[in-house]
Amino acid sequence: MAQKGVQLEQEMLSCPICLDLLKDPVTTPCGHSYCLKCITGFWDGEDEKEIHSCPQCRQSFTPRPVMLKNTMLAALVEELKKTGPPPAPADLCYAGAEDVACDVCTGRKLRACKSCLQCVASYCDKHLQPHYELPVFKKHKLVEPSKKLQENICSRHDEVMKMFCRTDQQCICLICTMDDHKGHDTVSAAAERTERQRELEGSRLNIQQRIQDREKEVKLLQQEVEAVNGSADKAVEVSEKMFTELIRLMEKRSSDVKQQVRSQQKSEVSRVRELQEKLEQEISELKRRDAELKLLSHTEDHNQFLHSYPSLPALSEPTHSSSINIRPLSYFEDVTAALSAVRDKLQDVLREEWTNVSPTEVNVLLSAAEPTTRAGFLQYSQEITLDPNTANTQLVLSEGSRKATFTEQQQSYSSHPDRFTVWSQVLSRESLTGRCYWEMEWRGGGVYVAVTYKNISRASIFGYNDKSWSLVCNKNSYSFRYNCIKTPVSGPQSSRVGVHLDHRAGILSFYSVSETMTLLHRVQTTFTQPLHAGVWLHSSYGDTAEFCKLK
Repeated sequence: MAQKGVQLEQEMLSCPICLDLLKDPVTTPCGHSYCLKCITGFWDGEDEKEIHSCPQCRQSFTPRPVMLKNTMLAALVEELKKTGPPPAPADLCYAGAEDVACDVCTGRKLRACKSCLQCVASYCDKHLQPHYELPVFKKHKLVEPSKKLQENICSRHDEVMKMFCRTDQQCICLICTMDDHKGHDTVSAAAERTERQRELEGSRLNIQQRIQDREKEVKLLQQEVEAVNGSADKAVEVSEKMFTELIRLMEKRSSDVKQQVRSQQKSEVSRVRELQEKLEQEISELKRRDAELKLLSHTEDHNQFLHSYPSLPALSEPTHSSSINIRPLSYFEDVTAALSAVRDKLQDVLREEWTNVSPTEVNVLLSAAEPTTRAGFLQYSQEITLDPNTANTQLVLSEGSRKATFTEQQQSYSSHPDRFTVWSQVLSRESLTGRCYWEMEWRGGGVYVAVTYKNISRASIFGYNDKSWSLVCNKNSYSFRYNCIKTPVSGPQSSRVGVHLDHRAGILSFYSVSETMTLLHRVQTTFTQPLHAGVWLHSSYGDTAEFCKLK
């Protein structure tokens, strides 16, 4: 009972504003008592109204009352302090090392439940009540407890930073807008947060779409793995069954075919697994980034959001869908067909026909057939843009770096180790692997339509070395050049050339494109590095070459 009495006395002698024991108690004309500092601060906020009121009963006073110390209340408070405050209830949570402490609590501080951006202070449940009850605090912004409130204070003017300078990309206070940032593009922090929030949501939508795309591609790759394994298993089974019908001499051939099929199976599965793992890693990264952006989007403190948003690392480049090539399910059926012929013509096969089931035949089967129509090629379309760092100074790039023009006036390009120094040539920005198709429109006397490794000598001509392949287009003729060897090419004249590359299969094809597509020249080789598209304009000033938009 004694403890309850002490607790009751403490409640009666507590300030309604700070909820602590009265400090320098004063009494308003209406009879309510407050700490001198609390009621003074409250009325300071009402000075612009010229009418002052009691925070509890709302009785108005004009002019502002002069507050005198209530000596009786002061004596009672001092007496209560001597008896000591009642012990803290067991359910109160005191602030630990990792917690945000209440800025009002004296002695051992309680854990804060909210922080106020206007007061730049944090409050426990008890000291937060005035923010809910008193009208003067109604417009204050309460957020989750934060240890970084002081970062919201302008270090120069000691004011809350409620503005954002877009010119200098930093948070500022109102005084800054009239001082160092006068004339700058400034908006409220809330407005800037709204705009950045829209950007963030757009990034999240992009990430989520990429996740969906990659998950679909992973499923397609899994289907390809199953198709490769199933077709390979069937080919091995059939080949073994057929070889059991042959004599001992054929047993060695059976072992050879089995080894070839398994080797190709292992190679194909390894290729697909590697790409599948890469896509799964990309999905994990995108999900992690999405979670980070989601967490940032929920930050209530505008300034903290704006502090953190510019520091987000850029996304890694996405895996190109053109790397994924799903082929028909009949991976090894031609092998078994060839073995049927072996069984029927045993003696001839052993001497003459054995090459039909050689490893070369298997490799051809594993590359999808080249399309026969332009629509078929367009499914592999690749956007090509030109790299300004490689352009010779007699070339002008335009149309979004898709068009090159041969000019008489030397261009003032900066020095760069990738720039062609002798001949008017330029390379694509894009590195080409997998299956790709692009088209180029040319005008003038002639052009070299080239495909090359990036490490080609910058003083060399496309087609005059073993690192580049070039179709030479003139007004009335075509030719092909590789490693200084010229090969005559015949075909219908056209100002548009299509190029199809199957990097893994080592196939490079050039087509004349008009109402129909006509094959001009095809190369079968082994590419050892990623390739780049190239152009050489060599005939006359004003000649142009433009990579076409196909999508």
